Amino acid sequence: MASVVAQSYYTFGLRTGVSNSLCYFDEQTIIFPCGNNLVRYNIDQRWQKFIPGSEKSQGMFAMAMSANRRYLAVSERAEKGIITVYDLHHEQTRRRKVLTGGDIPVQEFLCLAFSPDSKFLIGQSGGPDWTLFYWMWEKQKVLATVKTTTLSNNIYQVSFSPHDNTLICVSGNGVFKLYRYLEGALKQCSFQKLDSLNFLSHVWMSEERVIAGTDTGRLLVFESGDMRWEMSVTSKTSHEVDRQETKPSEEEEGRVSPSLPRITVITAYSKGFACSAGPGTVCLFEKTEEKDNYRKTREIQIPPDPHSNEPSQAQLQEITGLCISPSEEALSACTDYGQIYSITLASAEISKGEQAHFEFLSHSFHSKAITGLSICIRKPLIATCSLDHSVRIWNYESNVLELYKEFQEEAHSVALHPSGLFVLVGFTDKLRLMNLLIDDIRTFKELTVRGCRECAFSHGGHMFAAVNGNVIHIYSTTTFENLLNLKGHNGKVRSVIWSMDDSRLVSCGMDGAVYEWNTLSSKRESESVLKSCSYTGVAMSSDGKIFFAVGTDRTLKEIQDCQILREMSADDVMYTAITMTHSGRAIFTGTSAGTIRVIKYPMPIQKEWTEYQAHSCAITKMIITFDDQYLLSVSADGCLFIWKIIDKEGRGLKRDKDVSYAEEILITKSDLEEKNQVMMELKTRVEELKMENEYQLRLKDMNYNEKIKELSEKFIHEIEALKTKNQVLKTEKEKQEYVHKEVLAEAGEKHSKEQQDFESTSNQKLMLEYEKYHELQLKSQRMQEDYEQQLHNMEQSKYQALEDLTFSYEAKLQEKQLQLAQCQEESQQQVREFEEAKKQIEEDSDHEIQSIRLKYERVLREEKEISLCLKGETGIMRKKFSSLQRDIDERNVEIEKLKVELQKFQGVIRSMDKDINTLKKEILERDETIQDKEKRIYELKKKNQELEKFKFVLDYKIKELKKQIEPRENDIQEMKEQIQEMETELELFHKKNTQLELKSTELRLKLKATDNEMHKQMKRVKDVESLVHRFKTDLHHSVSFIQEPQKLKDSIRKLYEHYVQQSDVVDILGEDADIQREYSRQREHLERNVASLKKKLAKNTGVHRTENIKVMTENVSLIREINELRRELRMVRSQLHDYECQETINKKMRASFETAAGSLIPRLDFDEEAERIIQMQRTEIQRLRQEIQGQSQVLALRPHTSGTIFPALTT
Repeated sequence: MASVVAQSYYTFGLRTGVSNSLCYFDEQTIIFPCGNNLVRYNIDQRWQKFIPGSEKSQGMFAMAMSANRRYLAVSERAEKGIITVYDLHHEQTRRRKVLTGGDIPVQEFLCLAFSPDSKFLIGQSGGPDWTLFYWMWEKQKVLATVKTTTLSNNIYQVSFSPHDNTLICVSGNGVFKLYRYLEGALKQCSFQKLDSLNFLSHVWMSEERVIAGTDTGRLLVFESGDMRWEMSVTSKTSHEVDRQETKPSEEEEGRVSPSLPRITVITAYSKGFACSAGPGTVCLFEKTEEKDNYRKTREIQIPPDPHSNEPSQAQLQEITGLCISPSEEALSACTDYGQIYSITLASAEISKGEQAHFEFLSHSFHSKAITGLSICIRKPLIATCSLDHSVRIWNYESNVLELYKEFQEEAHSVALHPSGLFVLVGFTDKLRLMNLLIDDIRTFKELTVRGCRECAFSHGGHMFAAVNGNVIHIYSTTTFENLLNLKGHNGKVRSVIWSMDDSRLVSCGMDGAVYEWNTLSSKRESESVLKSCSYTGVAMSSDGKIFFAVGTDRTLKEIQDCQILREMSADDVMYTAITMTHSGRAIFTGTSAGTIRVIKYPMPIQKEWTEYQAHSCAITKMIITFDDQYLLSVSADGCLFIWKIIDKEGRGLKRDKDVSYAEEILITKSDLEEKNQVMMELKTRVEELKMENEYQLRLKDMNYNEKIKELSEKFIHEIEALKTKNQVLKTEKEKQEYVHKEVLAEAGEKHSKEQQDFESTSNQKLMLEYEKYHELQLKSQRMQEDYEQQLHNMEQSKYQALEDLTFSYEAKLQEKQLQLAQCQEESQQQVREFEEAKKQIEEDSDHEIQSIRLKYERVLREEKEISLCLKGETGIMRKKFSSLQRDIDERNVEIEKLKVELQKFQGVIRSMDKDINTLKKEILERDETIQDKEKRIYELKKKNQELEKFKFVLDYKIKELKKQIEPRENDIQEMKEQIQEMETELELFHKKNTQLELKSTELRLKLKATDNEMHKQMKRVKDVESLVHRFKTDLHHSVSFIQEPQKLKDSIRKLYEHYVQQSDVVDILGEDADIQREYSRQREHLERNVASLKKKLAKNTGVHRTENIKVMTENVSLIREINELRRELRMVRSQLHDYECQETINKKMRASFETAAGSLIPRLDFDEEAERIIQMQRTEIQRLRQEIQGQSQVLALRPHTSGTIFPALTT
């Protein structure tokens, strides 16, 4: 089963408290905030598109539209202040960037502004820091920040100069400062002390002029940060002030009347500016010719509301936003009461003698919290009531406000009868049942139910329930009898709902109880009590067996048979309203944060829902239409949202049957009789006017016939006078022709004589010129040979120098390349040697240590074995010595006998002692050598440790070098990516240029077709004029039979048959209207296309201007060099051409003289040759002139994208 989703469809309302909350996207579309969304509203077609706010958004604070009307910036507060930039040209209004304050903690941004080229964005944060941020928003980079005030003064507006991206204006309470972005910082460039003035708004009028408005109705004009003029919205013109008077005294400030108008917003347009001028008033100021002052030309006021108890109360609204359409045809305003007004500036200017009034842009909205919401079955109507004392009836199919009326008391609840003809409204003092008439909401029954917070009609419409505290009263709709009183709640009842068969009623209250009542016996059938929770809303399934309740414990409860079957937690928000589709597929809940959640039914085990951004305050009521097509929600922010319920595949929920809505309306008998009487009076008035118009037309026809007769007689007399005048002119023409013939004959004779004289003189001159030409020809030949020699030498020297330079630089390049390759090889060789040496040292030290260790272990082992042998021998000797001692003792008698033997043995003993001593010494020496070896081993170990430390240092250095190399590699990679991005952007620009060129060619073709059509029409007009002229002559001929009626009748009939065709009579009437409509449609289409192409052309011109300037500057030097070379070449060519001309003339002269010697008529040949020479010179002069003219046209057609004047490209 596909999940159910909700889609924003339409909304009624405006969110107040947002800076610059009204913006034109184009001529027909306006953008404003509503709830936690931005609405794109088409004024003509009345459709809406939505831009949802950020998740977990706690409110919007400011909006800003870019100068090219493509990007929209919105300031919101989430965990911290954020600014979201949207691309409005994208189909789904794609979110481009999200900007924050970076390391600086910012709670919210109070005002925003885009730069003129839409590349930079400024945002003013709130207190206590009051920091101004300057972003390059596409890169999400904060370029600079500055604290705009050190006091606790509020900043109300920031803006860019319309001609300078670096100049910024900041205004607020006692603050008016200009900042300029220089060297990566925002520096203040105006230092006037205006602490006593509270600037609420300002606007840029030019590159240096700013107009600021205060809370006392004063308009101050600043130029370059200095105040020049001051004017008031209550005066007609401005007046100049001294700079010493810019700061009024404290006494004057103290005497300011509290009724002075507050200038809360100013906006500029081509003729001047518009500003708010107190409650409900907007003033238009236009620029005057003298001294750049401004004069108030118009006041536009909000009209009184005829549906209100106090109609003048609407005129006390304060203007919080102003915007002018791109073509400056319309002015729109929004107020602190959440209303949007509009007026066409043309109508405001036309009604000079009358007071101009705003009109609602779409409809009147609620200005305070909406407390009640209800729908009916038989009509597509929605009823809402609000704390602004009004009850409004909306139509959710046509999206219009059907009826609304304001009352004396606050309305707390509302219920529509299922028929859509009655409405039940609970006021503070009474419960009123009212009729919905054709143009009014009229009370016909009052019930004494005070403070009714909830009321509801049964589905059959025969009963209604009204809540009074903790008691629910059931009344009959027909007899108004109190049928039942349902008592049982200990706290206030917050919601009641009827079952589909009207036999049961479910209620929930702040006492934590959900009761099911039997509406026939007034008994409780089931109950569920949870005292720890105060319920705010209850819903029932379509079968009436399961209830759903929400309350202050932040859970959604499913209740059946007095038991809570399942609970779903809402996390960090509280559910305030709940409703369920009649198909039972989904549950919709409203939260205290203003969001709407869609929960699939049966409810999932895990917490799973889809959440939508809707309102900016807690949702008070929600309801679903009976065909399950629309979800309606209202909130404390005064907005009504209509959501379309569809499944995830985009299909609407299936209807059980097609709903046909009733078209009946109520109207009282007195109203009907009054309207009929008015209709009768209007009909009689129309008849009288028709008769009067016919009489006036007859009088005009008679007058016109008399005028035609007079004009025809006058024209006949004039024609006769012109004929006589024409005859006189013909006779004068013949005389003048005869005189001119005589003068022409005399001039011919004189010219022939002068020609003969000229020929004789010209022959003599030609002879002289021929001699001069012969001399010049010889001279030119010599000069030509010299110049050719010089040119040949220069070319050889040039080629030689070029070859030398090329060879030298190639040699240097090869040498540098060899050096570079050698250095690279050496560095690689050194690295390899270092690695090899390090490896060899490590291996050698390991081998040496191992061999020394093995050697000394072996020596130590041998010494130990020797010492053990010596110790054994010593023991044996000692044993021998003891045995010998015993023998001596035993054989003392034999001592003397054995003295010799004794001495021998003593000698042996001495020698043995010596051996023992020597062995002891050797043992000591061996011990010392062992100690020395152990010391050597210890020193080698220390040396090994030092080598390990040196190895660790070398490893660390290698790692450091690698770390130093990695950032450079990363930078190279980033540069490559940036180059790739720039190439893609360049391709996009090329594609856009080609598209624009195609569009321009298409428009040129259309324009050409239009011109052809216009020429055809002009030809047709000429044909018609000739036809009219012929008709007039024939008519004049027919008028001659004025005294003979029969001939006159026959001639008129012939005229009719000749000039009038029956098809023309029928076609002309239809064709003229069709042609006019088609012409107007084509003209509007072409004007729109031309306007859009102009905008695109201006944008592309700005993009390509820098590239063209760069190319132009590079071409300047080349053009100069080309001009110099061409000038020299032209001089050489002119000289060569002169020489060639002289040579050809000499050749022809020689030929003519040779022929003249043998001819009998030399004079005639000589004249023909001279004529040919003159003709050749003329053709040469004509060719040079055409060449000069062509070059000048090429230079004239070259586009100048900048103010740089380049040298002329001569030829």
